[in-house]
Parts: sequence; structure tokens; C-alpha cells
Amino acid sequence: MNASVRLSASSLRAHKRRFAGTFLAVFLGVAFLAGTLVMGDTLRASFDTMFGNATSGTDAVVRSADAITTPGESEGVREPVATDLVGTIEKVPGVAAAAPNIQGAGQLIGKNGDPIGGQGPPTLAGNWITDPELNAYRLAEGHAPRSPGEVVIDRGTAERGDLRIGDTTTLRTPDPFKVTVVGLATFGGEDGMAQVTFTGMTRADAEKYLTAAPGEAATIQVRAGPGVSQQELVDALTPVLPKGVEAITGQESAEENTDMISSQFLSVFTTLLLVFSGIALLVATFSIHNTFAIVVAQRTRENALLRALGASRRQVTVATLVEASAVAVVASAAGLAGGIGIAAGLQALFPAIGFPFPEGDLVISALSMALPLAAGVVVCLGSALLPALRAGRTAPLAALRETAVDSSGASRTRAVTGLALIALALGVTLTGVLASPSIWLAATGAVLALIAFVVLGPVASTTAVRVLGGPLDRLRGVTGGLARRNALRSPKRTAATASALMIGVAVVSLFTVFGASLKATMDQTVARSFAGDVAISTPSFGAGGSGLSPRLADAVQRLPEVDIAVGLGRGVAEVDGKGRALTVTDPVALERTFDLGEIRGSMNGLGTDGIAITENEADKQHLKTGDRARLTFTDGRTQTFTVRAVYGQSELAGDYVITRDAWAPHRTQDADTLVAVSFKDGVGTDDGTDDGKAAVEKAAAQYGNPEVQTRDEYAQSAAGGIDMMLTLVYALLALAVLIALLGIANTLTLAIHERTRELGLLRAVGQTRSQLRAMVRWESILVAAFGTVGGLALGAFLGWVLVEASDGASDSAFAFAMPPLQLTVVALVGLTAGALAGLRPARRAARLDVLRAIATE
Repeated sequence: MNASVRLSASSLRAHKRRFAGTFLAVFLGVAFLAGTLVMGDTLRASFDTMFGNATSGTDAVVRSADAITTPGESEGVREPVATDLVGTIEKVPGVAAAAPNIQGAGQLIGKNGDPIGGQGPPTLAGNWITDPELNAYRLAEGHAPRSPGEVVIDRGTAERGDLRIGDTTTLRTPDPFKVTVVGLATFGGEDGMAQVTFTGMTRADAEKYLTAAPGEAATIQVRAGPGVSQQELVDALTPVLPKGVEAITGQESAEENTDMISSQFLSVFTTLLLVFSGIALLVATFSIHNTFAIVVAQRTRENALLRALGASRRQVTVATLVEASAVAVVASAAGLAGGIGIAAGLQALFPAIGFPFPEGDLVISALSMALPLAAGVVVCLGSALLPALRAGRTAPLAALRETAVDSSGASRTRAVTGLALIALALGVTLTGVLASPSIWLAATGAVLALIAFVVLGPVASTTAVRVLGGPLDRLRGVTGGLARRNALRSPKRTAATASALMIGVAVVSLFTVFGASLKATMDQTVARSFAGDVAISTPSFGAGGSGLSPRLADAVQRLPEVDIAVGLGRGVAEVDGKGRALTVTDPVALERTFDLGEIRGSMNGLGTDGIAITENEADKQHLKTGDRARLTFTDGRTQTFTVRAVYGQSELAGDYVITRDAWAPHRTQDADTLVAVSFKDGVGTDDGTDDGKAAVEKAAAQYGNPEVQTRDEYAQSAAGGIDMMLTLVYALLALAVLIALLGIANTLTLAIHERTRELGLLRAVGQTRSQLRAMVRWESILVAAFGTVGGLALGAFLGWVLVEASDGASDSAFAFAMPPLQLTVVALVGLTAGALAGLRPARRAARLDVLRAIATE
């Protein structure tokens, strides 16, 4: 073992430049993973501290005991509690103070006329609680609201909207009304809670604009007297609370808020980063394996001499693994430091975009350090294992060979195995996508397809390089021909080098195809379901935005240009014990404006006790026209509805439809999510005058100036979040592509060392420096082209699998789309990456001394 270690140390000292690419690949992968874990731990601790500080004065929270949760949402909707409970609670021994917390959606308009927030995080409004210990927000400037129309807003919202104390603006609740900013507040010591906006009003204004009727609150905050613990307070409150109302400790409430943030944002965000960290490490695996495979091939004579001098197979293998271990440990340790640096950089960057990353110390746990370190070491050693075993099998007679070039090719066994894997992958994938829809089968098939591509790489590389490099003979003459033949020398090496880039390009292509398919699906949905001319909406997704005034549809309906205008509101209820979203609308107008497919029964006459449902939901609930369904609303009341219509399509209309009259007794804050408008004959939006759209915009301006869009514009804006998602994906995948570039550059650099004598001879017989540089660059481009083409093919296939699997797992019909322009850009980026990767090796080759190169053995 000591001899193996000495051999490894000597080899590392003599050939340290050979392992530079391996070091960087491990370093980048570990740094990304460590930075992600440190950032996640720090953010979780930040929110724990923030919510803990904000609710430190609240010892108990009184709320409705039951919540209705609809599919796809983690936070349920609760029934309001009566504010007159405050008087009862204040009489309970141990209670120092109690205050109602009235809360709803409210979106402020900035000084420039644009709404603030609404792009995901909630836009909240509520009553300003005068007891400073019960109020999660702390007044930092100005005074609390005293008169109607006065509000306090958080500092972060004020900065984003360029609002100051004394400014007058509009608050959508969703009915717009004028407010005056009289104070600025902080939350948990920060300017706000992430991108969440908050507007604090007088209690009278909150009851007027945020509740269905006075006397209702979301919760009641309670503060304990001296010496009374939170649990003791809850135990004292529980006996006096009416049925269906519960009390929880302030600590439990803070933990629920933290868990909600974690489940809705932090977990998704950190999981996404961890996935891309895994992709980066997978790409690094190919680069590292290739480096060690080439190094072992180049040291064939050296290892053979060691065997001839008495070194055992085990000693040679261990010596190679010790080299890999040294590189792994040093690079991983450096990666840990780099990861902490990444987290620190994000800590400085996030406040600039309004996210409350803590200003204090980073939270660095043992797990967030041990896991990346172990991952880096395992990836590096695992990648070097096969080359190390191959080094140990070097025969002593190999010392007599004149060259140590790796000329390994593609075996018949590899071809048969790869084709068998391709067939298996196609069979499993098609079964999971078409025959028996299953996401797990589709995912298994996708993984098998990736493995098959890697196994078949050396087999395909010879043909692919010949085809891709064919034009080089004509375009670049001898230089192009030499570049093509160099890329053909070792199919396994070429395939391994290209595989790293292939994976990066495949994932980019996968998300590009999936994003384009989502857009096509939205276009298809709007085209198929929405028969109107324009749509009125608020630009929001997630929990943000305040919605549209339910009075807007009636105002637009009165316009002489408009044939019909229908607003779609949203409610929730339990249908036979299962939480479901309800569409609250005029069913007759809905049928005229939306294509609902085949309708059994009639949308006319739903009244206050009728409901319409989709065919899919009818099958799930075993209902048909004339059957009865029990709906339990958030106010705890249960009502029996008669199914009076079953319709086919549900994308925009929703799965359950009831009238506004049926919803009115159970509603809280009323709002529409969309108003669809159809014009009368002769009024259009495509004749250049836009008379109809202009008339609608003028009417909508009085209701908070929501966006009025044509049907095509509405489809594009509804898919706007997809572009944001793709931008984030591309930014994260840049690391994987960078590691792949390092792999190509490292392979070429080692190949130049391997071909030193050959390059010297080429220079001696008349090849110029520029020709030599061009030869190396074109070789790099050919390798990159092979990886890019393979990545595009694999990514397009995986994109199709993901779309079809989503289609099978969803009630909505997904459309598959191949975006030629975006995929062409991806291909050009891949080729450009290859050209860039070849620059440094090409310069190094051109600087070789001709005589020394010829004399090299």
C-alpha cells in the first residue's frame, strides 16, 4: 500500500495538469450542491426566526376547526369566526388581550399605475391590529390607520410601488377604492415577508371590503397574561369556544406558517436546485471517467514497466484509485468552500430582488457539508474505478509497444446490448404512455433510454462523425479531413466526451419541448373552449392578485358593442366529502361564451339548488343528471344540490358550476378570475379599429384597470409563467454545459499530449500553425456536434414522453409541440460550446516546438 501511495504521489506531481479538468468538474458539482443545501438551511432558519419574531406576542390563535382543501392546493379554506367571540375570550382567566384578524386579498396600485405583486406570492389586506404584541407587523414610520381610506403598508411594497407616506393610490379588493398611505411597517425585522404585499386598514374598512358581512374574521389573536403558558391558555380557551372553533398555540401557528412556506416554495425551490445539482454531477461523471480512461491509456507503457519490475495488479489499481481519491478529496473540499461562497453571494443578491434572505450568519449544518463531500468523492472514485481496473490488467509485455494511444473501439457485444436496451426502453415507455398510462413506467423507460444512448455511444460515434464530418473534406480540405479522422480514432473516447454534453443538451431540449407543449396546450385550450372575442383578467398566477370585481361583467354587458359578458368566480366546497373548486357564474351565459362540449341536461334553470358537472367528474362521483349531491361549504352548512347538467369540457369552465345566487349565502370575499366578452355582429377586434376592445377597456378602467386582451393575447399571457420557468432552467443548466465543456477541453488537451510526436511531424511536413489550430478546433466541434445531435434526439423523445405521461395523468388534453426555432438555438449553442472548448487546446498544440515534438517518444 505504501508503494502504491508513493507511486500515486509521484504521478500527481509529474502530471498535475492532466487532472485540472477533473478537479474543476468535481469542484463545480460539489459547490452547486453545497450552496443549495446551505441556502435551504439558512432560508428555513430565516423563516423560523421571522415568523417566531412576528408572532412572539401571540400566545393563542382561535380559528375554524375544519378546512376544505381542493386538489393541487396545500392550504385549505376555513370558515370565518365571529368577531363577537372576542368579548367571550377576554373574560377567560389568563387572557390579557384579544383582537380579531380580518384578512383577504388586496392588491395595491403603484405610482406608475401598475399593480404591485400578484406574480405568485399572496397580495394581502387586513385590519390593522392596534395591540402591537398581537400584530405581526411593526409600525416603523407614520401612524396607524384611524379614518376610512387610511392604510399602513409594508416597506417592501412601498419601495416596489414607489409609494411614500401621504401618497394616495388604489387598492383592489377586488372592487377598487382610493386609499392614503399613513404608515410603513416591517415584518419580523424585515421590510416584508418575501414578495408578499400587505395593506393594513381600519377594522371598519376591512369588514366593508374583505368580508361578506360585518362581524366576521379569519382568526382571533390572543395574548396571555403574566405567568400563563401558551398551552395553559389554549386549555382555558377550549371549553368556552363554540362547536367547530378551535384554539392552537402561537408556536403551532408560526410552525404552520413556516411549513406552508416550506411546502409551497422552499421545498420546491431547493428540490429543483438539487435535481440540477444531480445533473451537474452526472455530467461530471462522464468527464471524470474520460479523463482517467485517457490517462490510463497514455500510461500503458509506464504501468507495464511497473508490472515487469514486480508491481502487482492490485498495486497498480490501488495507485490509480489513490490518485482519484486525492483529486476527489481536494476538489470536494474546495467545492465546500465554493458552495459557502455561492450561498453568501445569494445572501447578498436576494435582498436586491425583495426576498428576505437573512443578513446574519449562514446556517451551515453537518449534513449540508457531509453530503456534498461524500457525493464528490463517490462520483470521482466511481468514475475512476473502471479505468483503475483496466490499469491493473495491463500486461508486462505492453512495455514493448511503441505507442500508448487508446485505440479501443466499439464491440459487437456493446452494439447488441445497446440495441436490446433501446428496444426495452421503447417497449416500457410506450406501455407507460399509450397502452397502460403510468408515470412510473414512462419514467423507467426514459431512464432506460438514457442508459441505451450511453451504451450505444461508441457504436454510433463512428457513423455519426463520418456523416457530420463529411462536408469538412470539401470545405476545409486536408485540415478538415484530419480533424474528422482524429475524432474517429477512439470511438469510446469520442462517445464518452460527447456524452457529457449530450446529457446537458438533452435536459435543455426536454424542457424546451415541454415548455412549447404547455404553450400549445394553452393555445389549444383557449381555442377549443373560449368562444368569446376578448378576455378581462388580472396578470397573476399562484396566490397573488385580488381578482376582478363581480360587478365588472354587468358593467361590460351594458355596452352597446357587447352581446354577452360573463364573469367566472371561484368557490370551494366538499362534494360528498371531497374538496372541490366551484365555478360561480351565470350558466346560460357560460354556455354561450364557452364551448362546453356535449351537454346532457340543461344549463338553464340551475337556480339555487342545481349544479352542473363535467362528464369526467360525474364518472368519478358516480353521478348523472337528476342525481343529488351533498355540498358542504366553508361556513359549515350542508346543502343538497340536484345535478341538472353534465358537460364535456372543463379546461376553463371548471369541473363544477353553480349560480351566484346559490353561492351568495356561503361566500366570503367575492371576486371573479376572468370575464369573457363576446361582441355583437359587426364589432370586431381584427379590423384595425378595435372599437369593441376600446369600449371594454374604458368600462374596465373604473374597476381597477384590469387587462383586456384578445383571445390570442389571453392565451399567450396565460402561458407567460412558462417562459420564466424556462429561463430559470436554462440558467441552472448552464453549469452542466460548463462542466461538459471542461470535459471536451480536457480530453483534447490530453489527446494533444498523446499525439505530440504526430503533431510535430505534421508541422515538419508543412502544416502551418493556423491549420493545426483549425484541425483541433474542428475536432472539438465534431465531438460537440455528435453530443448535441444525440442530446437533441434524446431530449425530444423524453419531452414527448413527459407530455404524453402528463396527458395520461391529467384530465386536460396535452398537446405535443416541437419548437424548431428554440431547438435550432440549442443546437447552435452546443456547436459554439464545442468551438470554445477547442480554443485552449488548439493554442497549446500550435505552440509545440517542432523538433522537440518529433523527438518525443
